Amino acid sequence: MKQALDATARGLRTFVSDVVDGFFEITHNSFALLGLAIVFAVLALAARPDLRQTGEEQLMGWLQSRKPAPEATDLEPTAIDRTTAASPHVLPKPQAAVAYWLSKKYRVAAEPLSVLVAEAFELGKKTKLDPTLILAIMAVESSFNPFAQSQVGAQGLMQVMTRVHGEKYESAGGTLTAFDPVTNMRVGVKVLQECIARAGSLEGGLRYYVGAANLADDGGYAGKVLAEHERLRQVAAGRTPATTTPAPATRANPVQVVAPPAAPKRAEPDPQVALLGDS
Repeated sequence: MKQALDATARGLRTFVSDVVDGFFEITHNSFALLGLAIVFAVLALAARPDLRQTGEEQLMGWLQSRKPAPEATDLEPTAIDRTTAASPHVLPKPQAAVAYWLSKKYRVAAEPLSVLVAEAFELGKKTKLDPTLILAIMAVESSFNPFAQSQVGAQGLMQVMTRVHGEKYESAGGTLTAFDPVTNMRVGVKVLQECIARAGSLEGGLRYYVGAANLADDGGYAGKVLAEHERLRQVAAGRTPATTTPAPATRANPVQVVAPPAAPKRAEPDPQVALLGDS
């Protein structure tokens, strides 16, 4: 009986040992085959970049198909980084004063105005232009409406003629950025610099900017801009100017004076001028 049990035990141990050895042998061979398959696949992909690209595209397509569809109301997590608004409290005191004053006068929220005021002061440092002059032009041109467009095609905060100055928007992504407030400001300041340099004076530059360089009268445009400029300078200095209801600027279309001088005819605008029309 004991001998039978011992024989059975030895048989079981032999069976288990054979099973284990066989498992490891199969596993070893399987891993070896898998390794060879991977090596061959890598070599094939290295030799055929088109296969690798196709495989990557199929894999990305499969991964994208496994992603759940976003809700229609989902917001981008980086939207706050693109929002053109900021708290006026973070501005230096003169800038905050200007933002609040403009907000009250033009009935525009102070938060987006804060971004525009800060940008104007930054542009002023770079271009040696008074930032309150830049803001005064925006006030007269569009009353701080970034989507304003005139009858002759002047667009955005500073009412720049996009079709004339389209190349200035190329680095920002194209002419559609004319309605981006900060981009429009930067392009408008470039145009203003060109106009002042061409005219040789600030008042003459404003006449070029509004497209009235060839006219005897700019419709009071330069006077309105300079008056608003002076009020904003007082606000930035901590003084309170008299608040008046803003009147829209009377913009003149640029003309070419022909004989007789008393009867000018309207012509195509000068492409070097800002060319702004009635808001």
